[in-house]
Amino acid sequence: MDINVAKYKTIVFDCDGVVLDSNITKIDSYFRTAKKLGATDAQAQALVDHHVEFGGISRYPKFVWYIKEVLKKEPTQAEVQEYLDAFSLAVKKGLMRCKIADGLQALRDQTPEAKWMVVSGGDQQEIRDLFEKRALAHLFDSGLFGSPANKDEILKREKENGNIIFPALFIGDSKYDYESSTRAGLDFVFLSSWTDVPDWKVFCQTHQINVVHNVQSLIY
Repeated sequence: MDINVAKYKTIVFDCDGVVLDSNITKIDSYFRTAKKLGATDAQAQALVDHHVEFGGISRYPKFVWYIKEVLKKEPTQAEVQEYLDAFSLAVKKGLMRCKIADGLQALRDQTPEAKWMVVSGGDQQEIRDLFEKRALAHLFDSGLFGSPANKDEILKREKENGNIIFPALFIGDSKYDYESSTRAGLDFVFLSSWTDVPDWKVFCQTHQINVVHNVQSLIY
């Protein structure tokens, strides 16, 4: 479906599965983190399944859920931090290698007046460091944002401080991307090429969501 990106004053991008082909990297990192810290294959897979079900949501509540619901323990701050540290180490190498979306620079060239930003479930400092190293940060003139704040909180904050100017578009690949951006009053387009949402076709049809294959498909 054709999306007229030229009409938007702000374009908000999710990171994993949109700017970077990193969903598989994240899945693998969750599994390896759980295994490293003593999980059985079944326990590690339960964490992966939870991550996929709640795509776009921060790693912080996912590890709290895992410790509480799978390991049947009361999560302490120290234990959650141990998982966060192990996950960060596991994921950084993969993020430096994963593919960058084709057409990103061309789309930036076609929307020179639009404000661009990233709003991700990933760790904010991790994203900022990664985008500098991979020469992507300059594209996103309005900032790179992530957890521990969630997407609802980030979008609300950036609207209130005037960083999101309407009309605004959110480009995402998860159910939470759609839900949070809709609550914030942004238009939404779903990118299908790299999504890890298993039932994305049914979800998008049910909610009448505009779908395109990838970033390159948005170039006009």
